[in-house]
Amino acid sequence: MNKSEWSSLRGRELFSYLPAYYENSLVMHSDMDAKGGEMDMLYQALEAAAAQFYVHTATWGLSRWEFELGIPTDAAKPLEQRRAVVKSKLRGVGQFSGALVKNVAEAYDGGKVEVFFQPEEWGFTVKFIDTVGIPPNLEDLKAALEEIKPAHLAVKYAFNYLLIREIHGVLTLVQMEQIPLNKFAGGA
Repeated sequence: MNKSEWSSLRGRELFSYLPAYYENSLVMHSDMDAKGGEMDMLYQALEAAAAQFYVHTATWGLSRWEFELGIPTDAAKPLEQRRAVVKSKLRGVGQFSGALVKNVAEAYDGGKVEVFFQPEEWGFTVKFIDTVGIPPNLEDLKAALEEIKPAHLAVKYAFNYLLIREIHGVLTLVQMEQIPLNKFAGGA
């Protein structure tokens, strides 16, 4: 058995610790390869479990994060949207401020957000800078902001859309056909 015939990285490592007289033993090669395969699976399981301790890598453990934060679990939502809700909830602790709103909104959107306060109107506006169109998890963001903002403040949302004058002469008709209609102002 040579190095290219190992099915397990850790099996090859285990074999390297054995005395040199086992070098040509097919039994020891097979034994270390089998034990190494078990160790490979153990390390994969440990890495998968460790990934659940971080929101940005959690998969099957995301429901635990949601439970701990009082967020209803919706397995039908994509993982990235669920993670954004958890991140936002974790960020949304503290005294209400523009920085807090910005931090929470950027956790949902993943792009740059600006917050403008209109004290005379008893409200504020969240403007999406990097995102074109309406963010896919806007309803989750609305719920999170309703939870952290004072009840007397109204919130408005300003979206960034593509305008024909911005892409006229820049994109071909074929390229424009690839862009979803909801990315344009007035699109569905």
